[in-house]
Formats: sequence, structure tokens, C-alpha cells
Amino acid sequence: MLEEIKPHIAELRSRLIKIVVTFFILFILAFVVWKDIFLWIAKPAFEAMKDTSSSEMIFTNLVEPFMTAIRISLYTAFFASLPVLLYHTWKFIAPGLYDHEKKLVIPFVLFGTIMFIVGAAFAYYIVFPIGFKVMINFGGKDFVAMLKISEYVSVALKIMIGFGIAFELPVVTYFLAKLGLVTDKTLKEFARYAIVIIFIVAAVLTPPDLFSQMAMAAPLLLLYGLSILIAKVVNPEKEETE
Repeated sequence: MLEEIKPHIAELRSRLIKIVVTFFILFILAFVVWKDIFLWIAKPAFEAMKDTSSSEMIFTNLVEPFMTAIRISLYTAFFASLPVLLYHTWKFIAPGLYDHEKKLVIPFVLFGTIMFIVGAAFAYYIVFPIGFKVMINFGGKDFVAMLKISEYVSVALKIMIGFGIAFELPVVTYFLAKLGLVTDKTLKEFARYAIVIIFIVAAVLTPPDLFSQMAMAAPLLLLYGLSILIAKVVNPEKEETE
């Protein structure tokens, strides 16, 4: 038994090493330009704060800027290494697939990466400008907005990754349907549970305000509906014949 799984363990270790090395290199590169990345991430907040007087972004801990740079570099390395992560994930499970299924690695990596970027971009260009403007200006006439850089970066990156992962749903559904693991009927029967899970995920991955949670839950519900249509086209439920 142990002898049989040794090759799989060795392959897993080899692929993990490649992923870690790629991640580390990208982390170093991101750390070099972390300030530029920070200014890009903070731009929606700066734009929202223009309408309030004396609003600014601050730090209250001596090491906060450095730790923020580390956090930004880690998240940036994750974003940038996603294609490598998806590639090695698929290649690791490929031995258990049919030959025609193994060839799906390029579409899996390509569309998986694209949809993650689309999700993160949706958060940055759609959710951030509206959400931050509403939240910052809500008490703008009575209070001064003083955002801590570490807290802002943490929330912003968390939301972007959350949307990125959420937008992977159609891609995952397509390949699961392609492999014959799910059908449209499967997803329809699971829909009631999916709705509950979606709102739980939205509550966990976003700040504790209704707008942010709905901003994530609404696209997720639409993506789940799209996933049902994808499964119906790729692997429809076969009608039983008597």
C-alpha cells in the first residue's frame, strides 16, 4: 500500500516545490513595487474621501507600514501565481483522467485565471467605488474618516479574492460537467442549499454591512444560475426510459 502511494507523494512534493518557488519569486518582485500596488489598491478609497473634509489614511503602529507591505506582497504573489497553481493542480489529478480529459489543462488554466481576474476586477471597479463612497460618506458630515492602512488593505484584498474565487463557479461547473461529475439536475436539486451557502460565504468574505454582502451574493446567485445552464449544455441529465 505504502509503495503504491509513494510515487504520488513524490509527485505532489515536486509540484508543491515548484509552486512555492514560483510564489517566493513573485513575492520578492511584488515587495519591490509594493508602494505602487498599495496606491492602486487605495485609489477607490482616496476617491471616496475627496468628498469629506480632513479625511486621510493613517497608521497607528510603528511596524504597520512594513506589515502592510508584506501582506500586499503575499496577496499579489498569490494573484500572479494562480495560473501555475491551477496548472499543477490539474497535472496532479491528470493521471486519474481519460486521455481526452487530460487535454483540458490549457482551457482549465486559461479560463480559471480569466474568471478570477474578472471577479477581482468586478470588486475593484464596481463594488469598491460605490461601497467605499457610501460607507465613508455615511457619517462624513459628523465624523472624519481616518482609515488605517492595514485594515483597509486587508478588507480590500479579502473582498477581491472573495469575488475572484466566487467567479470561478462557472469554470468549476463546466469542468465537473465535462468530467461527468455533475448534471443540471444535480445543481437544481442543490439550489436551495446553494442559496444559503452563498449568503453565508458573502457574510464571511465581506465587511459586516448589507451593501457589501448583497454585492457579493447577487453575482453569486446569477453565476449559480449560469452554472446550471452550462451543466445543461455540457452534461444534461439523461431522461430515464422505461
